[in-house]
Amino acid sequence: MSTQIAVRLPDEMVAFLDRAVAAGEATSRAALVTSALEREMRRLVAEHDVRILGAKGAANDLDDLVAWTSTHIRVED
Repeated sequence: MSTQIAVRLPDEMVAFLDRAVAAGEATSRAALVTSALEREMRRLVAEHDVRILGAKGAANDLDDLVAWTSTHIRVED
């Protein structure tokens, strides 16, 4: 299920959406906005997980996975 909403964006953001769609980088404005929101949701969850790991430490059975992840995965802003 999806819900249609109205969002007011600055002109430069709308122009960016339109350029991305015109260049074939996204199928629609909505698709690009959805992708950006999904990415932000994953980033927030990852930050939450990092705070938990920082506060509680990694469980012994996950130490190797955490060490590998920290050297192979990069989270961008």
